[in-house]
Amino acid sequence: MLKHMPTRVNRNSERLVKVFKNGRNRAVRIPREFEFPGDDAIMRKEGVRLIIEPAPTKSLLTVLNNLRMLREDFPPIRDSRPEPVDL
Repeated sequence: MLKHMPTRVNRNSERLVKVFKNGRNRAVRIPREFEFPGDDAIMRKEGVRLIIEPAPTKSLLTVLNNLRMLREDFPPIRDSRPEPVDL
């Protein structure tokens, strides 16, 4: 974790932040004391509340297991014998 990031945030912590336009979206800057690691987050709505949490990191196995199978026929590859080498 970065040095400037707190190790724990009090659950009762709150701060007034500004909501602004970013293109066609509305956005909010996350204050430093609420920073979390990574560049991805999960946002969900519970009633009128918006909850933002850091996205869990994915392992390589998880990513590979979620890939779709290729549905393509590949042409056969002729495997020629290697030329002899004089050792």
